[in-house]
Amino acid sequence: MRLRPAPTGTSSPRTGPAALAAAALLAAIAACAPASPPPAAVPPSSATAASSAEAAPTSAPTSAPAVPPVATGTAGGKPSVITNATLPRMPLAQFSNGLIAGSVPDDHGIALGGMGSDLYPTQDPNQYWAITDRGPNGQVKVDHVKRRTFPVPSFDPAILRISVQGSALHVDQAIPITTASGKPVTGLSNSDSRDEPPYDWTAGKLLGVNPAGLDTEGMVRAPNGDFWISEEYAPSILHISATGKVLARYVPAGLSLPGTDYPVQATLPGILAKRQINRGFESMAINPDGHTLYAALQSPLGLPNDKQGGNSRVVRLLAFDLNTGKATAEYVYPLEDVNGFDPGQGGDQSEMKISAMAWYGPDQLVVDERTDDVAKLYVIKLTGATNVLGGPFDDPNHSPALEQTNLAGASVSPVAKSQLIDLTAAIPGLPKKIEGIAVRDQHTIAVANDNDFGMAEGKDAFGGNGKVNDTGIPSRLLLLHVP
Repeated sequence: MRLRPAPTGTSSPRTGPAALAAAALLAAIAACAPASPPPAAVPPSSATAASSAEAAPTSAPTSAPAVPPVATGTAGGKPSVITNATLPRMPLAQFSNGLIAGSVPDDHGIALGGMGSDLYPTQDPNQYWAITDRGPNGQVKVDHVKRRTFPVPSFDPAILRISVQGSALHVDQAIPITTASGKPVTGLSNSDSRDEPPYDWTAGKLLGVNPAGLDTEGMVRAPNGDFWISEEYAPSILHISATGKVLARYVPAGLSLPGTDYPVQATLPGILAKRQINRGFESMAINPDGHTLYAALQSPLGLPNDKQGGNSRVVRLLAFDLNTGKATAEYVYPLEDVNGFDPGQGGDQSEMKISAMAWYGPDQLVVDERTDDVAKLYVIKLTGATNVLGGPFDDPNHSPALEQTNLAGASVSPVAKSQLIDLTAAIPGLPKKIEGIAVRDQHTIAVANDNDFGMAEGKDAFGGNGKVNDTGIPSRLLLLHVP
């Protein structure tokens, strides 16, 4: 990996603690990567979130720029892999401390990862915006109850600009997400009651919650260079400046998050607060008009309870106006039956998830539907789907809930969907947990995995020395040609 310095002549002086931290990060990442020339046409950038180092804003692409030539003659019209690139290993403390000096005193041997939570294409055919998730975390059973662990609780989620250089992924720019006063938001739970209480790596010490914390997942870049992000805790839609500051966080009506150090607006449908724990917004897409976002929940709402919600196949998909900060439509996305989708899950419908979306064409989105082991892409059409926003199904007391309703009997038409590609069947060696997609054109799609920062679940995630037992699963990006 290599971060490139800011262009000369910027207004940000290269002195002081921030500059030293950025320089340290440059040196650390460069030392972890094999020597290779910088990618062609990549704008110079800084390791910090200085606005002077931000690349010139680019519009949300309706179709992608040119891509590398695709090999002809794919057997049977099957998809082919154009690029298969891996993120070289880099200690997480070096990465984080290069952005915010001293923010991570001990990374427990964990490397930078989790950057496949989402992808968004830049105008350079070899470059993407990516986002980390909330940071290393796991689950450990204590007295038969699972506890959510945060071995690096001070980790701050970051937006990355990455480039493909041969078989390697290089980080060209990293932007930490911060509050209005410049403090790291962290990825810690917002509350003990609505979220999983956070524990340290041993699962023995309870950590403090952070109302500003974000479980970052979906991401797009607006035409003006700002970012919009979806996250799972509230669930929320966030407006992020080009330099990483939270400008606004939109949460379900009736939800209060005092002490965030950034504006919070409760404009989303209140019923979204009924999301299952750890199953909020995980995907985001943007209309090329630059005004409309689309965000889907990862799973059905927990209505009338999490167990019954987990067995539902009804997922809510929201349309959101960037200018007003309010939802404009709410649709039903019908999940596949897990028995046919992934028989290895033993009929557990709750394993079905939506992890990514991208604009595919007029009135069309590509959706990444998956279990941990199987991922498939579907094309959906919004025209003809019933808009349930503001109707009886937005009332949490309505019975039966939308998630338990016979849709046809209730005259609710879900979005129309058709399978585009079975990624797992078509791509040998595809990594598990495909959570990021980027559409360059209708025949060229990038996918990325979430490697969970190399962390395994359970009590064996760490050795007796407090160092992670790394799974060895790297962060990967594959660029595919889809016939």
